[in-house]
Amino acid sequence: MPYITNTKSSGEVAIFYEDHGAGKPVILIHGWPLSHRSWDGQVTALVAAGYRVIAYDRRGFGRSGTEWNRYDYDTLASDLHALITGLNLSDVVLVGFSMGGGEVVRYLTNYGTERISKVALIASIIPLVPQKEDNPDGVPQEELDKITDALETDRLAFLKDFHKNFYNYSMLKKDVSEARLDADFIVASGASENATQKAAEAWATTDFRPELKNVTVPTLIVHGDSDNIVPIKTSAEQAAKGIINNEYHIIEGAPHGLNATHAFELNSLLLNFLNK
Repeated sequence: MPYITNTKSSGEVAIFYEDHGAGKPVILIHGWPLSHRSWDGQVTALVAAGYRVIAYDRRGFGRSGTEWNRYDYDTLASDLHALITGLNLSDVVLVGFSMGGGEVVRYLTNYGTERISKVALIASIIPLVPQKEDNPDGVPQEELDKITDALETDRLAFLKDFHKNFYNYSMLKKDVSEARLDADFIVASGASENATQKAAEAWATTDFRPELKNVTVPTLIVHGDSDNIVPIKTSAEQAAKGIINNEYHIIEGAPHGLNATHAFELNSLLLNFLNK
Protein backbone atom coordinates (compact mmCIF):
# COMPACT_ATOMS: atom_id res chain seq x y z
CA MET A 1 0.00 0.00 0.00
CA PRO A 2 1.38 3.46 -0.86
CA TYR A 3 2.19 5.79 2.01
CA ILE A 4 3.99 9.10 2.32
CA THR A 5 5.51 9.84 5.72
CA ASN A 6 5.42 13.44 6.88
CA THR A 7 8.74 13.75 8.69
CA LYS A 8 8.17 17.45 9.39
CA SER A 9 5.36 16.82 11.85
CA SER A 10 5.57 15.27 15.27
CA GLY A 11 5.35 11.51 15.23
CA GLU A 12 6.20 11.19 11.52
CA VAL A 13 2.63 10.32 10.54
CA ALA A 14 2.18 8.04 7.52
CA ILE A 15 -0.36 9.32 5.02
CA PHE A 16 -2.16 6.74 2.88
CA TYR A 17 -2.97 7.60 -0.72
CA GLU A 18 -4.19 6.07 -3.96
CA ASP A 19 -2.68 7.16 -7.27
CA HIS A 20 -4.44 6.34 -10.53
CA GLY A 21 -4.16 7.39 -14.17
CA ALA A 22 -1.68 9.62 -15.93
CA GLY A 23 -1.45 13.23 -17.06
CA LYS A 24 -2.05 16.41 -15.11
CA PRO A 25 -2.19 15.59 -11.37
CA VAL A 26 -5.39 16.24 -9.45
CA ILE A 27 -5.32 15.80 -5.66
CA LEU A 28 -8.64 15.12 -3.95
CA ILE A 29 -8.95 16.09 -0.27
CA HIS A 30 -11.90 14.52 1.52
CA GLY A 31 -14.30 15.98 4.03
CA TRP A 32 -14.91 15.25 7.69
CA PRO A 33 -15.36 12.56 9.00
CA LEU A 34 -14.86 10.32 5.96
CA SER A 35 -11.90 9.11 3.88
CA HIS A 36 -10.57 9.19 0.33
CA ARG A 37 -13.26 6.67 -0.65
CA SER A 38 -15.87 9.43 -0.58
CA TRP A 39 -14.35 10.57 -3.89
CA ASP A 40 -14.94 7.28 -5.74
CA GLY A 41 -17.53 8.82 -8.06
CA GLN A 42 -15.09 11.55 -9.09
CA VAL A 43 -11.96 9.39 -9.36
CA THR A 44 -13.52 7.22 -12.06
CA ALA A 45 -14.65 10.18 -14.16
CA LEU A 46 -11.36 12.10 -13.85
CA VAL A 47 -9.13 9.12 -14.66
CA ALA A 48 -11.32 8.29 -17.66
CA ALA A 49 -10.84 11.88 -18.85
CA GLY A 50 -7.06 11.51 -18.85
CA TYR A 51 -6.01 12.90 -15.47
CA ARG A 52 -3.71 11.49 -12.83
CA VAL A 53 -5.86 11.37 -9.72
CA ILE A 54 -4.43 11.15 -6.21
CA ALA A 55 -6.81 10.77 -3.27
CA TYR A 56 -5.47 10.50 0.26
CA ASP A 57 -6.69 10.00 3.82
CA ARG A 58 -6.33 12.83 6.30
CA ARG A 59 -4.27 11.86 9.36
CA GLY A 60 -6.41 9.99 11.84
CA PHE A 61 -8.90 8.92 9.16
CA GLY A 62 -9.13 6.02 6.76
CA ARG A 63 -5.84 4.14 6.49
CA SER A 64 -3.57 7.02 7.48
CA GLY A 65 -1.64 7.04 10.71
CA THR A 66 -2.75 8.97 13.72
CA GLU A 67 -1.27 10.93 16.58
CA TRP A 68 -2.73 12.63 19.62
CA ASN A 69 -2.41 16.38 19.34
CA ARG A 70 -1.84 17.90 15.92
CA TYR A 71 -4.92 18.30 13.74
CA ASP A 72 -4.66 22.03 13.15
CA TYR A 73 -4.62 23.29 9.59
CA ASP A 74 -0.89 24.08 9.55
CA THR A 75 -0.22 20.43 10.30
CA LEU A 76 -2.82 19.17 7.84
CA ALA A 77 -1.36 21.40 5.12
CA SER A 78 2.08 20.02 5.92
CA ASP A 79 0.76 16.51 5.24
CA LEU A 80 -0.47 17.69 1.85
CA HIS A 81 2.89 19.32 1.18
CA ALA A 82 4.68 16.08 2.10
CA LEU A 83 2.53 14.24 -0.43
CA ILE A 84 3.17 16.77 -3.20
CA THR A 85 6.92 16.94 -2.63
CA GLY A 86 7.26 13.23 -1.95
CA LEU A 87 5.69 12.44 -5.32
CA ASN A 88 7.54 15.40 -6.89
CA LEU A 89 4.35 16.80 -8.36
CA SER A 90 3.97 20.05 -10.28
CA ASP A 91 1.14 21.77 -12.17
CA VAL A 92 -1.19 20.33 -9.52
CA VAL A 93 -4.93 20.92 -9.16
CA LEU A 94 -6.07 20.80 -5.53
CA VAL A 95 -9.71 19.85 -4.94
CA GLY A 96 -10.98 20.24 -1.38
CA PHE A 97 -14.38 19.04 -0.21
CA SER A 98 -15.92 20.58 2.93
CA MET A 99 -13.16 20.53 5.59
CA GLY A 100 -10.70 19.82 2.78
CA GLY A 101 -11.12 23.36 1.52
CA GLY A 102 -9.14 24.42 4.56
CA GLU A 103 -6.12 22.39 3.50
CA VAL A 104 -6.32 24.00 0.07
CA VAL A 105 -6.28 27.57 1.36
CA ARG A 106 -3.74 26.95 4.14
CA TYR A 107 -1.45 25.18 1.66
CA LEU A 108 -1.45 28.25 -0.58
CA THR A 109 -0.83 30.46 2.46
CA ASN A 110 2.10 28.42 3.76
CA TYR A 111 3.65 27.03 0.58
CA GLY A 112 2.57 29.30 -2.26
CA THR A 113 1.55 28.44 -5.79
CA GLU A 114 4.82 27.20 -7.28
CA ARG A 115 3.50 23.66 -7.65
CA ILE A 116 -0.20 24.54 -7.96
CA SER A 117 -1.99 25.58 -11.16
CA LYS A 118 -5.67 25.54 -10.09
CA VAL A 119 -7.83 24.79 -7.07
CA ALA A 120 -11.44 23.81 -6.47
CA LEU A 121 -13.56 24.29 -3.34
CA ILE A 122 -16.47 21.84 -3.26
CA ALA A 123 -19.17 22.28 -0.58
CA SER A 124 -16.31 23.86 1.30
CA ILE A 125 -16.17 25.42 4.77
CA ILE A 126 -14.16 28.32 3.34
CA PRO A 127 -13.94 30.93 4.68
CA LEU A 128 -15.66 30.62 8.08
CA VAL A 129 -18.14 28.27 9.78
CA PRO A 130 -19.22 29.85 13.10
CA GLN A 131 -21.68 32.69 13.45
CA LYS A 132 -20.08 35.94 14.61
CA GLU A 133 -21.09 39.58 14.69
CA ASP A 134 -19.36 40.07 11.34
CA ASN A 135 -20.56 36.66 10.07
CA PRO A 136 -24.28 36.59 10.91
CA ASP A 137 -25.07 33.75 8.49
CA GLY A 138 -22.67 31.31 10.15
CA VAL A 139 -23.57 28.30 12.28
CA PRO A 140 -24.63 29.40 15.80
CA GLN A 141 -22.10 28.52 18.48
CA GLU A 142 -24.69 26.52 20.42
CA GLU A 143 -25.08 24.21 17.42
CA LEU A 144 -21.31 23.73 17.21
CA ASP A 145 -21.22 23.06 20.95
CA LYS A 146 -23.84 20.35 20.49
CA ILE A 147 -21.56 18.64 17.97
CA THR A 148 -18.64 18.82 20.38
CA ASP A 149 -20.73 17.39 23.22
CA ALA A 150 -22.12 14.60 21.05
CA LEU A 151 -18.65 13.58 19.86
CA GLU A 152 -17.48 13.40 23.45
CA THR A 153 -20.48 11.54 24.87
CA ASP A 154 -21.68 9.23 22.06
CA ARG A 155 -19.73 9.68 18.86
CA LEU A 156 -21.31 6.67 17.14
CA ALA A 157 -24.86 7.85 17.74
CA PHE A 158 -23.93 11.28 16.40
CA LEU A 159 -22.33 9.85 13.28
CA LYS A 160 -25.36 7.64 12.61
CA ASP A 161 -27.58 10.72 12.27
CA PHE A 162 -24.98 13.10 10.85
CA HIS A 163 -24.87 11.52 7.42
CA LYS A 164 -28.62 11.70 7.01
CA ASN A 165 -28.26 15.47 7.32
CA PHE A 166 -25.17 15.27 5.10
CA TYR A 167 -27.41 14.11 2.23
CA ASN A 168 -30.73 15.66 3.39
CA TYR A 169 -31.99 12.11 3.70
CA SER A 170 -35.48 11.46 5.02
CA MET A 171 -38.30 8.99 4.52
CA LEU A 172 -39.75 11.33 1.91
CA LYS A 173 -36.48 12.28 0.22
CA LYS A 174 -33.97 9.51 -0.30
CA ASP A 175 -31.23 11.11 -2.40
CA VAL A 176 -28.86 8.26 -1.51
CA SER A 177 -29.42 4.64 -0.58
CA GLU A 178 -29.40 3.26 2.94
CA ALA A 179 -26.36 1.27 1.83
CA ARG A 180 -24.52 4.55 1.23
CA LEU A 181 -25.40 5.72 4.73
CA ASP A 182 -24.19 2.41 6.15
CA ALA A 183 -20.92 2.63 4.22
CA ASP A 184 -20.29 6.18 5.41
CA PHE A 185 -21.00 5.16 8.99
CA ILE A 186 -18.50 2.32 8.77
CA VAL A 187 -15.80 4.68 7.46
CA ALA A 188 -16.54 7.48 9.94
CA SER A 189 -16.86 5.21 12.96
CA GLY A 190 -13.55 3.58 12.06
CA ALA A 191 -11.67 6.89 12.30
CA SER A 192 -9.76 7.80 15.42
CA GLU A 193 -12.14 9.18 18.04
CA ASN A 194 -9.56 11.73 19.12
CA ALA A 195 -8.81 12.76 15.53
CA THR A 196 -12.53 13.14 14.82
CA GLN A 197 -12.90 15.52 17.75
CA LYS A 198 -9.77 17.56 17.09
CA ALA A 199 -10.39 17.84 13.34
CA ALA A 200 -13.90 19.09 14.11
CA GLU A 201 -12.37 21.73 16.35
CA ALA A 202 -10.14 22.82 13.46
CA TRP A 203 -12.93 23.30 10.93
CA ALA A 204 -15.28 24.83 13.49
CA THR A 205 -12.87 27.52 14.72
CA THR A 206 -10.48 28.49 11.92
CA ASP A 207 -11.15 31.82 10.21
CA PHE A 208 -9.75 31.75 6.66
CA ARG A 209 -11.03 35.18 5.65
CA PRO A 210 -7.58 36.84 5.93
CA GLU A 211 -6.12 34.08 3.74
CA LEU A 212 -8.46 34.42 0.76
CA LYS A 213 -6.01 36.89 -0.76
CA ASN A 214 -3.51 34.04 -1.05
CA VAL A 215 -5.77 32.14 -3.43
CA THR A 216 -4.45 33.64 -6.66
CA VAL A 217 -4.71 30.69 -9.05
CA PRO A 218 -7.91 29.99 -11.03
CA THR A 219 -10.50 28.68 -8.59
CA LEU A 220 -13.69 26.69 -9.00
CA ILE A 221 -16.31 27.09 -6.27
CA VAL A 222 -19.26 24.67 -6.19
CA HIS A 223 -21.94 24.54 -3.51
CA GLY A 224 -25.47 23.23 -3.12
CA ASP A 225 -28.21 25.69 -2.22
CA SER A 226 -29.77 23.07 0.10
CA ASP A 227 -26.62 22.42 2.13
CA ASN A 228 -27.70 21.88 5.76
CA ILE A 229 -24.17 21.27 7.04
CA VAL A 230 -22.26 24.28 5.68
CA PRO A 231 -24.68 27.12 4.89
CA ILE A 232 -23.98 28.61 1.49
CA LYS A 233 -24.08 32.21 2.74
CA THR A 234 -21.27 31.70 5.24
CA SER A 235 -19.13 29.74 2.81
CA ALA A 236 -19.36 29.78 -0.98
CA GLU A 237 -20.96 33.22 -1.28
CA GLN A 238 -18.19 34.78 0.80
CA ALA A 239 -15.47 32.76 -0.90
CA ALA A 240 -16.68 33.93 -4.30
CA LYS A 241 -16.46 37.53 -3.13
CA GLY A 242 -13.04 37.16 -1.54
CA ILE A 243 -11.22 35.11 -4.18
CA ILE A 244 -10.34 37.23 -7.17
CA ASN A 245 -10.00 34.67 -9.97
CA ASN A 246 -12.94 32.32 -9.51
CA GLU A 247 -15.92 30.78 -11.21
CA TYR A 248 -18.83 30.07 -8.91
CA HIS A 249 -21.54 27.48 -9.52
CA ILE A 250 -24.59 26.73 -7.39
CA ILE A 251 -26.19 23.30 -7.82
CA GLU A 252 -29.89 23.70 -7.24
CA GLY A 253 -31.35 21.41 -4.61
CA ALA A 254 -28.00 19.87 -3.76
CA PRO A 255 -27.19 18.93 -0.15
CA HIS A 256 -23.75 18.94 1.46
CA GLY A 257 -22.86 15.52 0.07
CA LEU A 258 -23.39 16.66 -3.51
CA ASN A 259 -20.40 14.64 -4.70
CA ALA A 260 -22.67 11.60 -4.27
CA THR A 261 -26.17 12.97 -4.86
CA HIS A 262 -25.21 15.21 -7.79
CA ALA A 263 -22.12 13.44 -9.06
CA PHE A 264 -22.94 14.01 -12.74
CA GLU A 265 -23.32 17.76 -12.30
CA LEU A 266 -20.20 18.04 -10.15
CA ASN A 267 -18.09 15.91 -12.48
CA SER A 268 -19.16 18.00 -15.45
CA LEU A 269 -18.18 21.21 -13.67
CA LEU A 270 -14.85 19.76 -12.58
CA LEU A 271 -13.95 18.52 -16.04
CA ASN A 272 -14.97 21.76 -17.72
CA PHE A 273 -12.78 23.64 -15.25
CA LEU A 274 -9.83 21.27 -15.63
CA ASN A 275 -10.00 21.29 -19.41
CA LYS A 276 -9.82 25.07 -19.72
